[in-house]
Amino acid sequence: MFVGNNNYNNYNNLNGNNNLNNNGRFVGITLPCQDFLMKAYKNLWNKLCSYENLELAFRRARKHKTLKLYVMEFEKNLEENLLQLRAELLLHSYRPKPLETFILCDPKTRKISKSDFRDRIIHHALCNIIEPIFEKTFIYDSYANRIGKGTLKAIQRFDYFKRGVSRNNTGECFILKADIRHYFETVDHGVLMGIIKRKIKDKDIIWLVKTILSNYNSKGKGKGMPLGNLTSQFFANVYLDALDRFVKHNLKAKYYIRYVDDFVIFENAITKLKHYKEKISEFLKTIKLELHPDKSSIISLEQGVCFLGFRIFYCCRLLKKSNIRKMKRKLAGFKMKFDGSNASYDKIYSSMEGWLAYASNGNTHKLRKSFAGEFECIFPGKMADVEIDRWTRHAKNLQVGIL
Repeated sequence: MFVGNNNYNNYNNLNGNNNLNNNGRFVGITLPCQDFLMKAYKNLWNKLCSYENLELAFRRARKHKTLKLYVMEFEKNLEENLLQLRAELLLHSYRPKPLETFILCDPKTRKISKSDFRDRIIHHALCNIIEPIFEKTFIYDSYANRIGKGTLKAIQRFDYFKRGVSRNNTGECFILKADIRHYFETVDHGVLMGIIKRKIKDKDIIWLVKTILSNYNSKGKGKGMPLGNLTSQFFANVYLDALDRFVKHNLKAKYYIRYVDDFVIFENAITKLKHYKEKISEFLKTIKLELHPDKSSIISLEQGVCFLGFRIFYCCRLLKKSNIRKMKRKLAGFKMKFDGSNASYDKIYSSMEGWLAYASNGNTHKLRKSFAGEFECIFPGKMADVEIDRWTRHAKNLQVGIL
């Protein structure tokens, strides 16, 4: 039996750099003070190169991959390998290995570039040191690749904003739904380095960032970051923090959410959203980006707005058809993976349970019941370790209740 995670939070006490009270109004100081924004950080290199930081980076890079052969090989001589990395960093002889690139069609075609495991350790070591510096200046409503955020929080925030703008679904609500054209391919290294250098004054850290960025071969010289790197996800937020601040502080848009290069703004009036779109398009040119012409439009909530895998209306939230088709393909492939010993039943069950938990965030009861039934027909009588643990705990609780 599958149990989805339908954990909705009450947004009565929102906190963050851009706070909103229950009436959707800003409370407290919305702009950090100038001194805080301009604070520069030096002498970070020794912290980054410390054995303790590299060991922590290894543990984070290893997470959910402990049985991978390349992880076990590295771990065999862990201390020696980490000391070798440390020496390469200190001597500036560190050079990342070429990226392993493959095409993923899931459902749209993406080029994913995968770093070697030792390079991923370096990425974590860098982010361990500089991510907290930038994180404290990010706006509240940026939801990608941040601790305590994520897709579910962004969808919940979408609901909160749509209720506020539409006065609990009684009035009109229009949404500017936009994304940035070929974002990861067009990120300008010069612009990114300028942003980073305003806060990070340690020349060794700057050298490492440049080394990581230059390891990716894109169509344009001095442009692009690979999809799949931890550093790319972090730099994506650093780069677009300028957009977030422009929308919140210059345009003074109260109802704004960004997830990577995808963002939405809520308003009652189309004219205001047209103004926002025009100004955002102008601003993006200053950081060498542009709105996607086919994926940036103003939509009535009555028509349904696609956001993070769901199509959201006033009173319901449905899974996008492409997501349903994707899961049908995965379901068909589970049996083949299991029969070919390419995946254990526990791993397949975990994947299925995760999707059902995700789907439970929409009005999908019948759909989830159908998929769960199909799954049990494919694997009759099978039980994952997590199911056995769940039933064992349940039986113990019943026994305690009877006693």
